[in-house]
Amino acid sequence: MTVRYVSLAQAGRRDGGKAKAETLISLGREDRLDVDGLRRLVGSISRYLGQADPADGQQSGLSDGLGVTDARPVGSTWLLDALLSRLDIADALREVLGDRRFSTDVERVLFALVATLAVAPSPELAAAEWATCDAVICGLAGMDDDQAYRAMDLLAEADTEGALQEAVFFSAADLLNLSVDILLFDTTSTSFETEDADDLRQRGHSKDHRSDLPQIVIGLAVTKEGIPVRCWTPPGGTNDQTVIDEVKTGLRGWRLGRVITVVDRGITSTA
Repeated sequence: MTVRYVSLAQAGRRDGGKAKAETLISLGREDRLDVDGLRRLVGSISRYLGQADPADGQQSGLSDGLGVTDARPVGSTWLLDALLSRLDIADALREVLGDRRFSTDVERVLFALVATLAVAPSPELAAAEWATCDAVICGLAGMDDDQAYRAMDLLAEADTEGALQEAVFFSAADLLNLSVDILLFDTTSTSFETEDADDLRQRGHSKDHRSDLPQIVIGLAVTKEGIPVRCWTPPGGTNDQTVIDEVKTGLRGWRLGRVITVVDRGITSTA
C-alpha cells in the first residue's frame, strides 16, 4: 500500500544555483484531505492578497452553465474592417447592388473574402471555413462556399460598368490625396484547368505558358504610386493592342483630367 502526503511548498534556488523546494505547510495524507477545507484556505489566502477567490469563480461559472465554447482572434479583421470603412466600400456596394434582397449580407461575405486574402491567404474553398471557424467577422456569423461564389457572381454582374471600382478609387484618392497625372497599365493572362472554352475563357497567347488551356486576359491600371485604379478582364483571345481602347473608353467618364498613360511596347501598334 502506498501512502502519499500533500504539502504546500515553495521552490527556490540556493546560493549554489541548485533548485530546492521548501515546505511551507504540511496538509497530511492525501486520502484524508478535507477538500472543502482546502478551498476555504485558498479563498482566505486570495482575500488576504486582495484577489478574487478562484474557487468561487470556478464554482459559480460551472453552476451557472457558463463555459468557454469557442475562441477566435478578432484584432486583424476588426482593424481591416475599420480601415475599409473609411473608403465607404459598403455604401458603394449597396448602391451598385440596388434594392435586391438577399438571404445573406453580400457585403459582409465579400469583406470576409478580402479579409482572408489580407490575413490568411487561401482559395475560396478554404476562405469560408476560415471566416466561420478561425476568425471573427463582425456582422457575419458564418458562411459557406456557395455563399462565397454567389457573392462574387453578384459583384461581377452588378459592376459591369466599373461603378464600384470608380467609387472605391475616388474614396482612396480623397483619403490619400492622390493625383492621377500618370497612369501605368499592363496586362497578363491566367488559365483555367478545363478544356471547355466559352465567351470569356478563350485560347490565345498565354503569358503563363499554358497555351493548351482556355484563359482570360487581366489588365490593371495603377497610379505612379502603385495604387490600383481599375482592372479589366477581356476574353482570353483579346490582343493587347485592342485592350488599350477599352481602357480609354472605361475611364473616359471618370473625370481624371489630363492623363499620360504608360504602357510597354507589347501594347503599342502602328495605329
